[in-house]
Amino acid sequence: MSSTKVKTSLLGAFVALLAIVGAAYAASLAAPAEKPILTISGKIAVTNKGDTAEFDRAMLESLGLVTVETSTPWHEGKVKFEGVSMDKLMKLVGATGQRVVAVALNDYSTEIPIEDFGKYNTILAIKRNGEYMPVRDKGPLFIIYPYDSNPDLRTQTYYARSAWQVAKIIVR
Repeated sequence: MSSTKVKTSLLGAFVALLAIVGAAYAASLAAPAEKPILTISGKIAVTNKGDTAEFDRAMLESLGLVTVETSTPWHEGKVKFEGVSMDKLMKLVGATGQRVVAVALNDYSTEIPIEDFGKYNTILAIKRNGEYMPVRDKGPLFIIYPYDSNPDLRTQTYYARSAWQVAKIIVR
């Protein structure tokens, strides 16, 4: 066998292995055990219900919670938020878009550049001051920037990106 054929054969085997690993990874997102509180769709590679990724609260918490303590225009004083890193969440679902549209339960939507998530350590908050956030008070999910960490974040641009009552994220 010529070296060209061997290289082609090895390359083909490598591509096949990548396809198998990719398929196994895509299948690794479990289905929610409880009622889903978040659906991610659009340009994602990892799904668990059709072409979407659904998450219940326990699934989100199992990703590991991070804490952001910051002032907000909606609360008095500093507030402690706990939630999932948006950067980690986007990587988990294999997001390939440049931006997301966060859609709230009341259909409010806001567009957010995906680069914000890693750049500013944005989180999808589940808890505020140690308590789960009810729907009537900006829950169950709230996109939070660490506003106090950078004066640029204390502007209407970033406040408008901080959707509460988030139910869907569409990757575009």
